[in-house]
Amino acid sequence: MNKTLLSKPIKMLSFPRSLAALATATVLAGCSMIPVYERPVAPVAAQWPGPTNPTSNETGTPAAELAWQDFVGDARLRELIRLALLNNRDLRVAVLNMEQVRATYQIRRADQFPTLNLGATGLRQPASNGSGTISNVYTAGLAMASWEIDFFGRVASLKESALAQFLASDEARKAAQTSLIAAVASTWLSLQTNDELLALTQRTLATRDDSLRLTKLRLDNGAASALDFRQAESLTAQARATQAQQRRLRALDVNALTLLIGQPLPDALIAPAVDAAAAVFRDVPAGLPSDLLTRRPDIRQAEQQLIAANANIGAARAAFFPRISLTASAGTASSELSGLFKSGGWGWTLAPQALLPIFDAGRNRANLNSSNVGRDIAVAQYEKAIQSAFREVADALAGRATLDEQMQAQQVQLDAEADRFRLADLRYRNGIASYLDLLDAQRSLFAIQQGVAQTKLAYLQNQVTLYKTLGGGASDRDDVKKAALPKKEVKP
Repeated sequence: MNKTLLSKPIKMLSFPRSLAALATATVLAGCSMIPVYERPVAPVAAQWPGPTNPTSNETGTPAAELAWQDFVGDARLRELIRLALLNNRDLRVAVLNMEQVRATYQIRRADQFPTLNLGATGLRQPASNGSGTISNVYTAGLAMASWEIDFFGRVASLKESALAQFLASDEARKAAQTSLIAAVASTWLSLQTNDELLALTQRTLATRDDSLRLTKLRLDNGAASALDFRQAESLTAQARATQAQQRRLRALDVNALTLLIGQPLPDALIAPAVDAAAAVFRDVPAGLPSDLLTRRPDIRQAEQQLIAANANIGAARAAFFPRISLTASAGTASSELSGLFKSGGWGWTLAPQALLPIFDAGRNRANLNSSNVGRDIAVAQYEKAIQSAFREVADALAGRATLDEQMQAQQVQLDAEADRFRLADLRYRNGIASYLDLLDAQRSLFAIQQGVAQTKLAYLQNQVTLYKTLGGGASDRDDVKKAALPKKEVKP
């Protein structure tokens, strides 16, 4: 029988002193060895490059503060984005990854506190005096497993690293949401443009079919040559091939949008737009390159990963110092099971332990070197994220500065080609111009009509890209995280 545990006086008066000593040790614990974090200098210019640099008096709500509901002007597109945020599986995976990393952080946080268990044991063994009798020992009470008193901040460093990883996963979720919003908007715009191009091709094909019939009639009556007929036949076949191509592109857009939405597409949301101006997006100011550091989710994610790598160095440093742990229990013991909870059998044990690494074949040194290299890698990745963001915004600003001018010039060209086709058709019908002049005017008009539609698409998609690259669309206004989580709670 354990005399210390079952002694009548039992050191209950000493127990508060032990608690005080334990509290003192806890207060003294947590000497952090994490290097002081300093944000690396952004490896980009202070201003956007070249003639695309916006003026200093640019005003408006920054993209990161402008909710996507306010950025998107078309009600159907807003509904498609809402459905995507609720049903897209990639975004759901990003949310669940964040919840998984949150649980990992909670595990690391729990390591800072002792774990209490309620336990009961029974032991039967021969008496040590050789009498041949069997001794019994029964115990029950609270037991605290080996709890590390974090004098040198090893456990705290691991907790800080886990917290930074959790924050990084939340930023990754926001980046996935931003990319999803931009992808839905861009795909929907492409679908609208392909609908417009398909309608244009169908009108052009109808016109060329009429021209082909007229040319065949003129050929049969000797008023046109076989060359004119073959040229008209070639243009008609070209229009029919373009029509098949536009149907295929539209089907691909529908398939892509269905995958992004995560459910079958409502027909009313993908019908051709009646008013093209309804899809115009709000303009957003570019701001300064330094604004990206706090507005882009992917940059904030890279910085949190850098902070996590920095915290891992603290844990690696602490491994060189003694690791102090504490095991304790408090409860009752008896030689008979029936007397387990009778008075006089209460007691406690306290067993501190300190381990100082002496020889580990260079394991701790290698772990510290690995942590230092990991931080250097994280620095490079953080700087690369800033440079990539700078390039993306600069490209979008270049598009904003030139696509509008290109659209205006193409519209003038379209008006000129439409009038040229009208005059060529009139001159041909009056026998003044050759059929070759008419065919050339038809080809040029169809080409510029296609070019105008495609440039308009590029202009609108560039607006979406600029909004995304400036950090827009990451708002949790519609509680995406809650919607993407499973509805059924999993019980342990």
